[in-house]
Amino acid sequence: MKVCITARGEGFTAEVDPTFGRAAYFLFIDTDTRALEAVANVPGAHGAGVQAAQTVVEKGATVVITGSVGPNAYQGLAAAGIEMYTGATGTVEQALANFQTGKLTRSGGATGARHGGGRGIQ
Repeated sequence: MKVCITARGEGFTAEVDPTFGRAAYFLFIDTDTRALEAVANVPGAHGAGVQAAQTVVEKGATVVITGSVGPNAYQGLAAAGIEMYTGATGTVEQALANFQTGKLTRSGGATGARHGGGRGIQ
């Protein structure tokens, strides 16, 4: 299975980024092999959540692990059939372990707020 974890850095020891659309990096991890691909997130002024969701879909992840997901990103990810787990904290390694042991809760809706003032959406 390929999961995407939002992160502030490029490896397993990086901290989980609490926002989806404006995360510094998306770490795509194959849970079987632990192969990791770090992709820098370059959000635009508007529609960051939608752009981020598109990146996740294009990379083939079936699960997103993050702190929070805004409404537009949630809609795009849900439409693509991607499961979202929110409330993740700590390192990427810890978040992955918490996911694999069932300690994260699957999100049933957007958990982040809309951002105004040209900041886009999580």
